[in-house]
Amino acid sequence: MGFYNLNPEEIRELQPPDPGELLARNGSNLASVLSVVTGESPATKTRIEEYLSKVVPGLATVEAKAIGPKETLEFRQVVRGAKDPWRFLASNMSDGTLRALGVLVALFQTNGSVGRRLIGIEEPEIALHPAAAGILTDALRDASEHVQVVVTSHSPDLLDDEEIPDESILAVVSEDGETRIGPLDSVGRSALHDHLYTAGELLRMDQLRPDPDLSRPGPRTRTAPGISHRGSSSGL
Repeated sequence: MGFYNLNPEEIRELQPPDPGELLARNGSNLASVLSVVTGESPATKTRIEEYLSKVVPGLATVEAKAIGPKETLEFRQVVRGAKDPWRFLASNMSDGTLRALGVLVALFQTNGSVGRRLIGIEEPEIALHPAAAGILTDALRDASEHVQVVVTSHSPDLLDDEEIPDESILAVVSEDGETRIGPLDSVGRSALHDHLYTAGELLRMDQLRPDPDLSRPGPRTRTAPGISHRGSSSGL
């Protein structure tokens, strides 16, 4: 299993080469993993670039690039009036671009027998334009054909998809210091089943809630001081 909270600052820094077998939790070996994907499955590399080009208009390719004893990422982007794509290193790219690439590599990384069987990603939509959420949802669905994908999100835009079935969603609420997680309640299930609302619309109305009969709290656990969870979030 691999769980990811990708950090653009770590991805932006020059990285020491490593075997690139599995992506690190924060994305700090992204260049090495992308290099392995490129060598093992050029078709997968192309798929990653196709999704990324929809998030970042004009992006042509992204490659691992050696700089002395370290490595980084080099992006090639089409610029109007330029004969050839311009080249930008990871240090020049936005947080959203770097996180989007990290999410895509996490989803589609391949390494034979030691590949991930479950991918968990914390809030993959952070730093992305809301219009890119639908593209990200498509990538998550695509990846789920070969690996189990679990996502935590507070983004209604990510859930604005009528094809997301109610059984794929777990709702989370925190009430009186207790966190409850479970399948949607009957109101939410009915609204999605009858296509009255998308899951994103229910989240905006604070109607994406767990079934009280299936999410009864267990033994009380402490919550870290200063951290407060309000309203609903969801697992996709």
